[in-house]
Amino acid sequence: MLLDNIALFLTIVEKGSLTAAGRETGLSPTTVSERLASLEAHYGVVLLNRTTRAISLTEEGRTLIEEARGLLDSVSELETRIRLGAQTLTGRIRISAPSDLGRNALSRAVTEFQRQHPTIEIELLLSDSYVDIVSQGIDLALRFGTIMDSSLRVRSLGQFRRVLCASPEYLTRHAMPVEPTDLKQHNCLVMRFGRSLDNEWHLGADKKRHVVTVAGNRVANDGELVRQWCLEGLGIALKSELDVQDDLAEGRLIELLPDYPTASAPLQLLFPPSRTQPRRVQAFSQHLIQFLLG
Repeated sequence: MLLDNIALFLTIVEKGSLTAAGRETGLSPTTVSERLASLEAHYGVVLLNRTTRAISLTEEGRTLIEEARGLLDSVSELETRIRLGAQTLTGRIRISAPSDLGRNALSRAVTEFQRQHPTIEIELLLSDSYVDIVSQGIDLALRFGTIMDSSLRVRSLGQFRRVLCASPEYLTRHAMPVEPTDLKQHNCLVMRFGRSLDNEWHLGADKKRHVVTVAGNRVANDGELVRQWCLEGLGIALKSELDVQDDLAEGRLIELLPDYPTASAPLQLLFPPSRTQPRRVQAFSQHLIQFLLG
């Protein structure tokens, strides 16, 4: 019963309320509340601060979240190994990733992995905004750039640059930019990351370094949508080379201003700060590294 109550506690945190957790598990709000109270009584601490509108983790609740997920995964994995054999990988892997990378390279990696391990379930959570992977129950996440949360375990997948690109159709209607400042005369497709507008594009290095403030008639917080607009000839985009490498190779997009390359940014594989990872997560992370890096 203790493990069941811990699992219910994780569901409450993931869903954001006792009511939502009840809907997910098929329990009444009263039962959910009683079982949470029983868990808090067992430990002798308050795990969640609750108001009529929101819940938030106490320090003890956060500790339980960080440790309990690994415990439940270990119990589930042990049961699987006993039932199905030590070499079988099964269970669900929850993955967070940027939208464009998730829909393309990551999706292909998932398909290949599930072909090898058909009893694995994958849940992809795609967002170009900040995601709290601990409270959302994420097993692993892919993120570009420097990671500010020092509690997460991080593995670098290498450095990747962003590519300035446009479709052949767009370039038949607009002059090819020759200098970074020419971008001010073009319709640029701009990404929004949370509250930040990515409209300052850094091109070149050393004496050829330019920072250009761009503008355009379309802004989105979805990288895949920005890429699609670019493919449709609606403007110029600044995209990760991972997202557009196939488009460039097949001529759907053309790289612009190659003499003014952008600085490379790291792609990081993130794990929650639990002590152990289920075998399925370890296996998928190794598969993903090989898939992306060859």
